[in-house]
Amino acid sequence: MGEDSKQVTAVKIFNQTYQVSSGGDPEYVKQLARYVDQVMTEVFENTSAVDSLKVAVLAALNIADERFAARQQLETLDDTVTEKSEEMITLLDPLVGSSP
Repeated sequence: MGEDSKQVTAVKIFNQTYQVSSGGDPEYVKQLARYVDQVMTEVFENTSAVDSLKVAVLAALNIADERFAARQQLETLDDTVTEKSEEMITLLDPLVGSSP
């Protein structure tokens, strides 16, 4: 996408307003910002961190952990689907015969 297609969306994260330039849907940008704000608020409420930079770093670690865990689940699911597909092919192949 070109520079002309980017939109600026105002978002509020941890009581700070940011102008985010993105080629994506502004509602999606707002949704991301709400999630980051939620995680930062949870970190702030559940730790002794009061410095916003420390809260942001801890929130980033939490979000990275979620991402890595989700990626691992997806890889496990992909492996399971591949394994089950191969099992089905093995079972069905003799019944349908091989195609020329």
